[in-house]
Amino acid sequence: MAARSGDGSQAAGPGEELNAVRFDTSVAHPARIWDYWLGGKDNYAADRAAGDHVLEAAPMVRQVALADRAFLASVVHHLAAGQGIRQFLDIGTGLPTADNTHQVAQQAAPESRVMYVDNDPIVLAHARALLTSSPEGATDYIEADARDAGTILTAAARTLDFSQPVAVMLLGILLFIPDEDDPWSITARLMDAVPPGSYLAISHGASDIQELGTANSRYNERSAVTMRLRTRAEFTRFFDGLDLAGPGVVPVNHWQPGPAPGTPQEPPLPCYAALGRKPARPS
Repeated sequence: MAARSGDGSQAAGPGEELNAVRFDTSVAHPARIWDYWLGGKDNYAADRAAGDHVLEAAPMVRQVALADRAFLASVVHHLAAGQGIRQFLDIGTGLPTADNTHQVAQQAAPESRVMYVDNDPIVLAHARALLTSSPEGATDYIEADARDAGTILTAAARTLDFSQPVAVMLLGILLFIPDEDDPWSITARLMDAVPPGSYLAISHGASDIQELGTANSRYNERSAVTMRLRTRAEFTRFFDGLDLAGPGVVPVNHWQPGPAPGTPQEPPLPCYAALGRKPARPS
């Protein structure tokens, strides 16, 4: 793990020296801002400053980060324990924290196989050190951009069997892909590569639940990667051709495996979440 240095930044830990030249710690990065909002310690002064700048305008963003983490744990447990899914492709992994995908999956089904994907070298450095598999299963890592579906699928095939169902996880990552790069076609390509019975889980910042214009602008001013919040209709498009599971498209803090029992008590957070299943091909 990286250690804090005297000026509040982080010094490189064991195994990170080779990665040190590949990122600029003076510029905030999404994975490390997210880690800060989650209460983690693997972030730098620029990340904390950017995170605080956003929180001043939208304090609930920290709740969004925590709810998104809870969604990950809930959906992975549901798929591994209840739906027989044993393979997970987690794109946009982020820095390791509690209840990582392989931990939740392998607790329910030790033979589960998990492939993590991220393009931040510090994320991959920590992942290789900390995200170890159960003896019965497998955990592997790819350094790749989420837009490069071809590279991801080719590399993932060394660990995952694409003749068997796969859960594709895209939590908090598609909002960093602009419309001009067509995140809908990227998602469709990933789902085209997996067989019927596979699942797609997505969480994504919402532009039409609460007013986040100022917070969004503040984030984009400071982060190395800008984000694009989307409407419910834009979010739902990611699930074209899939059967929505559970309560369908809902705020992230309202998602649960089964249909929602009446009106949720918690105010909706400005982030959508949903789980979709790839149906059998028409005969």
